Amino acid sequence: MLHNVYPTESLRGLARRRSRNVDHQTVRTALVPDLEAEGWLPVRHNKATVRMERTKPKAALLEDRVWSLLFKMGFSDMSGEGGASLALEPEGGTANQLDVVALDSEVALAIECKTAARPRKRSNFQDDIAKLALMRERFMQGARSQFPVEGHKRLSVLSIWTWDIILSENDRERARHQNVVLLDELDLEYYEHLVAHLGAAAKYQFFADVMPNKTVPGLETSVPALQAKMGEHTCYTFSIRPEYLLKIAYVSHRAKGKATDVDTYQRMMRKSRLKKIRRYIDENGLFPTNIVINLEGDKTARFDRREGGGDHGAKYGTLHLRPTYRSAWIIDGQHRLFAYSGSPRAATSYLNVLAFQGLPPDRQAQLFIDINHEQKSVKRSLLQELYAELHWDAPDEASRVQAVISKAIHALDQQADSPFRGRVLLSDDTRTALRCISLTALFRALNQSGMFIVKPGIAYGPLWGGDNKGTLERLLAVVGSWFRGICDAGADDWWDVGAGDGGGLAMNDGVTVCMGVLRSVFQHFEGKGMRLVTLSAEELVAEIRPFAEALGNYLGGLSSEERLRFRNGSRGVQGQTNGRRRCERALHDAIPAFEPTELKKDLELEGARTNEQAYAIIQAIERNLKKAVLDVLREEFRGDENLWWYEGVPERVRLKVTQRIEADKGALGDREDNFDLLDYRAIVMANWPLFKGMLGRDAQGKDRGTNWLVRLNDTRRIVMHPSREALIDWDSLALLEEYRDWLAAQLEVTS
Repeated sequence: MLHNVYPTESLRGLARRRSRNVDHQTVRTALVPDLEAEGWLPVRHNKATVRMERTKPKAALLEDRVWSLLFKMGFSDMSGEGGASLALEPEGGTANQLDVVALDSEVALAIECKTAARPRKRSNFQDDIAKLALMRERFMQGARSQFPVEGHKRLSVLSIWTWDIILSENDRERARHQNVVLLDELDLEYYEHLVAHLGAAAKYQFFADVMPNKTVPGLETSVPALQAKMGEHTCYTFSIRPEYLLKIAYVSHRAKGKATDVDTYQRMMRKSRLKKIRRYIDENGLFPTNIVINLEGDKTARFDRREGGGDHGAKYGTLHLRPTYRSAWIIDGQHRLFAYSGSPRAATSYLNVLAFQGLPPDRQAQLFIDINHEQKSVKRSLLQELYAELHWDAPDEASRVQAVISKAIHALDQQADSPFRGRVLLSDDTRTALRCISLTALFRALNQSGMFIVKPGIAYGPLWGGDNKGTLERLLAVVGSWFRGICDAGADDWWDVGAGDGGGLAMNDGVTVCMGVLRSVFQHFEGKGMRLVTLSAEELVAEIRPFAEALGNYLGGLSSEERLRFRNGSRGVQGQTNGRRRCERALHDAIPAFEPTELKKDLELEGARTNEQAYAIIQAIERNLKKAVLDVLREEFRGDENLWWYEGVPERVRLKVTQRIEADKGALGDREDNFDLLDYRAIVMANWPLFKGMLGRDAQGKDRGTNWLVRLNDTRRIVMHPSREALIDWDSLALLEEYRDWLAAQLEVTS
């Protein structure tokens, strides 16, 4: 027998309490200190009482959120305060508690909720599965006898919802074997979002996930239809009531898709757009265009051709639809269909439907893009998210690798033990302090040269796993372990801040820097003759672990000021390169044998003090350039000591120099002492006939002839800004020496 289950209409007061994230109570003032010791906080003081508030414990909050979700989905009967109890003996002997029970005319749900304070495995989780599975028959009997439905048999679902429980593959396999549905906090967040948009219609999306391909009780139907071919694919055209299609249709949202799905391409519906379409429906609006769907599998539809139906590229007949959850996937038209949710017109109106039969997922995704691109440009970030759907079975390895990377990023965002859990910003997400790592940036950081493929069909990188599945598993294991190692070694507090105040590690630039260091670690091993691709994922994780810990120690030990410099200094390609170099030097200090090729070059340049040599050369060039330019101007514009300034110096340069002198109150000297290097180029170009023979280099035109000053200025910025920690390489140093000697020779000739 089921106890403590009531009609939903009688539970509205409970629904209000369970929808809140906090508990309230009003107590006498004298009791406040005792309650404060238990975590309650006063929120309102009355004359003789105090209103107290406390955040719900995690376990209670999960139960309340799951219960509230199902309440909003419109189940007819639900468990009351404290959950339901199920007597396992007919006489009412031993009873088991069920956290949440929900019933309607089609489905009976029995739910257990399990939480952990922090992400961890639950050693007895398989016992939890077995215990719930043992209740199935008694639960079905209780639901059938106490809450009967006429005309069909109600389906039953047993489910465990988890929050911060890390499940093993054995856990999942046991749940599959016992037919127990496993859902987690990300699933809950998704359905909460969905029910906020769709209301009760979200229930059928939920059914589609927990009971795929189960027959919808009492919903068999047949419709007149045209059968035709589009390319090699069979399709049908027919009209149907929205009420019917809402029950069997499934919107394959990318926000919901698991890492193992290659079929998730739809965008989450927008509430504002649904409201507009609902108003249009209420005003007798019509939809002349088709809803485009895909009928999954061969058994979802059967077409009987009618005699005399004609044959002009199409066949007329009757389409028999097998009403199963998740049988009709919406490719286009989700807003038009779900706008009928909750509308009385859903039972009386008709929608035109173009239904494909068994269209492969990659063709569905491509069709979605083709249709939507004509209406509104598909964002690049969305295309990158869809890469797995479009190229999972591509003929070339490079495209398949990129598909794997796309799929791996979604998995990293969802795995309970992943440092990236809830951190990846997809195209439809709202940026927050934590969800701030863009898929595009992470995709670029992972898709580095040599990480997967060195020479197609011949040589492969350390993250290659042989095929899509193997590469996906290896990528998740290695990258997840690398960032977990960084966090566990001392950088977790910085990582946890995200993009908030004091953050900078768990952001696009910080993640890119850390991935660049991982690539350098791979190069370090391969430089010693190790073929990393031959190692198992576990062996590779073990090899890189000490380096992840050393990097975590370094990053975790940075002061607040150093973290701010890391955040600001790692922006852009050059900044990311410099950030990587700093991290690599830290690894070298901790593990002296670590000397990847680029770091070794940097260390050699540091030893040769190339920046100091470059500084001296640039100083000499600037002195000669200043003297040469000013001497020529004063000679050309004689007669008035200010004439060279007004006639020889471009106005924008004069204004800038004057503003600088005024700002510093002359502390930096006179006019001629406040020119920047590129100001000399502007003067030379403005007076090209005067300077063409002296300062024009390699070309007759003034743009190309003075371009050497641009290259000189680029090098000067590196030398004069040591905080960027960039080093002048041997080629750049040789070019500076060439400029110095050439300029000296030119001045000798013209003097």
